[in-house]
Amino acid sequence: MANAFDSEASIRNRIQALKIEHRDLDDSISALQTSECMDELQVRRIKKRKLFIKDEIVRLERELIPDIPA
Repeated sequence: MANAFDSEASIRNRIQALKIEHRDLDDSISALQTSECMDELQVRRIKKRKLFIKDEIVRLERELIPDIPA
């Protein structure tokens, strides 16, 4: 059975992977926007994926915040 530390480490690893993917998507968008044959649809899809990843990062970071007793 996984303990809280394993779960926290797993969440932190997932956050790190998502941050890397988010940064890579930034690079992709920049490359596409400077390209002569920019594909507007592809840029929009990448931006949508990037936003989804950002939301997932925020959600996971909130899971790491301990509950405060009332």
